[in-house]
Amino acid sequence: MTKLIVVAIISLVFGVSAAVAQDVRYDFDKDKDFAAFKTYTWVPIKGTDAPDELTAKQITGAVDAELTKKGLTRTEADTADLYIGYQTAVGTEKQYTSYNSGWDYGPGWGRGWYGYGGMSSGTTYGSTSTIYVGQLDLSIYDSAHKQLVWRGVASKTLDPKAKPDKKQKNIDKAVQKLLQNYPPKRSK
Repeated sequence: MTKLIVVAIISLVFGVSAAVAQDVRYDFDKDKDFAAFKTYTWVPIKGTDAPDELTAKQITGAVDAELTKKGLTRTEADTADLYIGYQTAVGTEKQYTSYNSGWDYGPGWGRGWYGYGGMSSGTTYGSTSTIYVGQLDLSIYDSAHKQLVWRGVASKTLDPKAKPDKKQKNIDKAVQKLLQNYPPKRSK
C-alpha cells in the first residue's frame, strides 16, 4: 500500500511539473546593432485583445524591470529608439495523468489451487484536469526603420485563475527567461 502511495505521488509530481513548465522561444534581426538602442516606449499592438488592467500592469512592470537591468531607459517620447508591444493569449488544454500500481492480488504464491496472492498485472489509475495555457508574446521594433528587430514568446505563463502572488511570480519568471538573451550576442 505504501508503494502505491509513493508511486502515485511521484507520478503526480512529474505530471504536474511537465504540464506547467514554461517554454520560451525568441528570434532577432542578426544585422542590427542592439548596443545602439538606449530608450524604449510602450506601444499597443493593433488587432489584439488586451488583458485586464492588473495583468497588463504586471507584464509591463516585469518587462520594465528586466530592460532596466539591461541598460535601457523607458520614455514616453515618440523619439524612443525602440517601440515595445505585447499580446497575450489564454486557452485551455486537457491533461491526462495515469500511473500503474504494478501490484495487485491474484493467483500467485502459496498453498492450494489459487494460492494467497502475489504479483499480477496491477491496476492503472488516471485522472483528467484542465490546465490554462497562457502565452505572452513580446515584440520589439526599431522605431527609426519601423522594423521588427526582436520577438519572444513565453508559453504557460498566464493563468487567469491563479492567485495574484502566483500570477506575478509566473510573469516575472517568464519575462526573466524571455529577456535572458537580450540583447542578443553579435555574430562575428
